[in-house]
Amino acid sequence: MNNNLELLRELMRAKGVDAVIIPGTDPHQSEYVSDYWKFRDWVSGFTGSNGTAVVTLNKASLWTDSRYFLQAEIELEGNDFELQHVEYRGDLAMIMQWLAQEMQEDDTLAVDGRLFSLMDANQLEQICGENGFLFATDFYPADNVWRDRPAQPRGEAFVHSVEFAGEDVESKLSRTMEKVEQMGADSILITALDEIAWLLNLRSSDVDFTPVALAFFYMSEYDRMLFTDDVLSKDVLEHLKQYKVRTKSYDDVEKFLEKRNINSTILLDPNKVSDTLGQALMCGKVYGASPVEALKAIKNDTQIEGFRHAMERDGAALVRLFMWIEQNAPSGTINELDVWEQGKKERAKSDMYRDDSFEMIAGYRAHGAIVHYTATPKSASILHGEGLLLVDSGAQYLDGTTDITRTITLGNPTEQEKHDFTLVLKGHLALSRAKFPVGTTGVQLDVLARMPLWQEAMTYGHGTGHGLGHFLSCHEGPHSIRTNLNPVALEPGMVTSNEPGLYKAGEYGIRTENILLVVEGEKTQQFGDFLEFETLTLFPYDTRLIDLSMLTPEEVQQVNDYHAMVLERLTPYLNEEEAAWLKTKCKEI
Repeated sequence: MNNNLELLRELMRAKGVDAVIIPGTDPHQSEYVSDYWKFRDWVSGFTGSNGTAVVTLNKASLWTDSRYFLQAEIELEGNDFELQHVEYRGDLAMIMQWLAQEMQEDDTLAVDGRLFSLMDANQLEQICGENGFLFATDFYPADNVWRDRPAQPRGEAFVHSVEFAGEDVESKLSRTMEKVEQMGADSILITALDEIAWLLNLRSSDVDFTPVALAFFYMSEYDRMLFTDDVLSKDVLEHLKQYKVRTKSYDDVEKFLEKRNINSTILLDPNKVSDTLGQALMCGKVYGASPVEALKAIKNDTQIEGFRHAMERDGAALVRLFMWIEQNAPSGTINELDVWEQGKKERAKSDMYRDDSFEMIAGYRAHGAIVHYTATPKSASILHGEGLLLVDSGAQYLDGTTDITRTITLGNPTEQEKHDFTLVLKGHLALSRAKFPVGTTGVQLDVLARMPLWQEAMTYGHGTGHGLGHFLSCHEGPHSIRTNLNPVALEPGMVTSNEPGLYKAGEYGIRTENILLVVEGEKTQQFGDFLEFETLTLFPYDTRLIDLSMLTPEEVQQVNDYHAMVLERLTPYLNEEEAAWLKTKCKEI
């Protein structure tokens, strides 16, 4: 890593650059990116999904949030990068405070403008101006010093049938343009990969675990243009032609935008459109959140039914996986990586399975305390017949995406482990049974999941709930359940995770996660309409880790009712041995 860092600094000296900020994203502000854009990883050695490298001519820092503190300490060990802590998603203002101590007046801060949103680039320029620094957005170090850079991915795109999507492309495009016009624009540039995939009912394989194509999409009342280098079969081209969508090369987007009619007005999402593309436009601009994100978040009846079926198949695969773990762990013959491989094998038995939805987190004992731990051949711990194992996994099925975490004991649980597991479970149960008035936001519900831990002066650093795409991104907005203020209200048709956790460094980690669907609840004349949750995920909790003395009668009934549903829904997918195992796991407590 230090050799790579020195190559970067040589280029900085040659270009007159005194400092550079390197995000872990791509020109689409993606959370998970293709290998082609992992320059931050190449320079620093850090591989987490959220982190920003900051390099001056004599110092280097890596900024990440609490999900990755332990991982970053391990991955940065032995190189010249210093770990810095920030809030979730990072904080450019904090980074600039650090740089203000390291840079001199008239020094140049440079970035690759393709990797910074209009909003972030504007913030950086403003702070640079206040400190007397120069700011440049045309510094492309990855293009110049990354000699063994992977190729830009070019997957084979395919149509996601209306049979699974539940809405055709014309309907989605029309609904989007209606919102665009309401916002005072006559066209829109969409850069978020999952938004393009949803709009065009198109999927591909350019990003690991997320079935999207690297693309941009421009739309006006008279023009629809898709920019991608993915392989487009005859069927895909016919599909696009049906909806009057033309295609151009991925790299043609900037020139295309430069030629837009100066009298037109384009809607840009300043948090998603890159500074490079935003600056290429000479026409009128309206800034606002992309309407596609909100439209995509409300699942239709077909998608919801698809989620239910996907969760059933996923739950059956997990029955086979966890049976395999219990059978093999005591012999000391399997490790954390084997768990992931076996999980993929079990899920792949379904002809609807396409990929995992993220790298499985199989954290045994102390590794479970690393929130986003990923086992490697070097780090993978061998499992034994005792201790806690945290398994966070998910899959991409044609009819839905899954994401589930279960923490189990491999034998001889301690009283403290049971106590901590039950605290997490109590918060998880409280959120899942919540009933709340229309207009409620996730931040108003977050405390339900944290309160049992807070009462004992403990907490967790990550959010409690994120949106989930439909055969798309494992993480999506605009809604969330977390302590950070997010004004987006929960609405019927939204899905969210429910995943409180507790992490004790050097000992163990505990997380319990289900996916919830927001549904209509009771309607009252005096107090208005209420909403509640339907639990979509289907797999039992490890009752061996529950301290019954800590549960209320209501919570006991809630666990038993959930397990009864799991048993009823999963049994038809199982053979006799598997069904017997599940029946034991769903036994009333």
